[in-house]
Amino acid sequence: MSRAWVEIDLGALRRNGATIARHAGVPILPMIKADAYGLGAVAATRALESLAPWGYGVATVVEGRALRAAGIARPIVVFTPLLSDDFAAAREARLTPVLGSASSVVAWAAAGGGAWHLGIDTGMARAGIRWDRVGEVIDAVRSHPPEGACTHFHSAHDSGATQLQRERFASAVAALPRRPAVLHAENGPAVERLTSRSEFDVVRPGIFLYGVDSGARLTASPVIAVRARVVELREVSAGESVSYEATWRADGPRVVATLAIGYADGYRRALSSVGEVLLGGARRRVTGLVTMDMTMVDVTGARCAPGDLATLVGADGGDCLTVAAVAERARLSAYELLTGLRGRLERVYREAA
Repeated sequence: MSRAWVEIDLGALRRNGATIARHAGVPILPMIKADAYGLGAVAATRALESLAPWGYGVATVVEGRALRAAGIARPIVVFTPLLSDDFAAAREARLTPVLGSASSVVAWAAAGGGAWHLGIDTGMARAGIRWDRVGEVIDAVRSHPPEGACTHFHSAHDSGATQLQRERFASAVAALPRRPAVLHAENGPAVERLTSRSEFDVVRPGIFLYGVDSGARLTASPVIAVRARVVELREVSAGESVSYEATWRADGPRVVATLAIGYADGYRRALSSVGEVLLGGARRRVTGLVTMDMTMVDVTGARCAPGDLATLVGADGGDCLTVAAVAERARLSAYELLTGLRGRLERVYREAA
């Protein structure tokens, strides 16, 4: 019997991918970086293969090589800029780098080359050639044409900012010797806001795939649940404290359950005394500081015994603690919560109805 684990509904993952592809009207380029946002890159990629995506997106050569080792044959785009020392390993794994300077394009070609995409910075100020300095890469692009070109929207919820970035991207692409075959810019939140077919060749969904939407035009199916077992129960008298630093004290006789999960598993310390779990058919409040390996909850009045199951994220008994809601309680982004789920938690894959 596992002490704690993450359940992943691969059917929901596929439904979310299909929803994005259908709404955008173009193939998807799923972002599988950060171990598929903590869900397991190989399992997620294999589940998404049935949707015939254009390719997959990663952040590092190591991530791309892991997918190749798992038998993934589609294009794999590395979005974080690579140093020239990484080019040989990227070529060996048949990875497609996103390059943003004339020197990197020339170095990639000198290393043997292969497919690459031009990164264009339209306002994110993170990577890529600035939209108004594309002239600096024209000679390199003419000698070594890119397969694709891309940008990234910094505020997909802001239609004005996004429209400005779209215009900058269009002007930069128009300045190239010829249009690359694959243009992409829209992440999941941008796709959710589309009112018609995407103007680009592929779209790049990330967190929407994993069950978190932005509340725009699409609803993501929940994909994950975090479960943990009750390992001990104890009675606490009025005035007695629970956990480090005695930040929580009982206001009367209480029963406290200890769950076998803590911040070393990714259940954040910021949820101390504010987090909720689903246990015994109701929501139970976290009591005291979340510790490295254990979390305590108030189960007064509940039928509870060691071995019982608590849900810290996800659905149980008709109620649901969504990723977004748990992240908000912890004052985190949903991205941080998902990618912070540690490897100590077993990943259990299911095909839920």
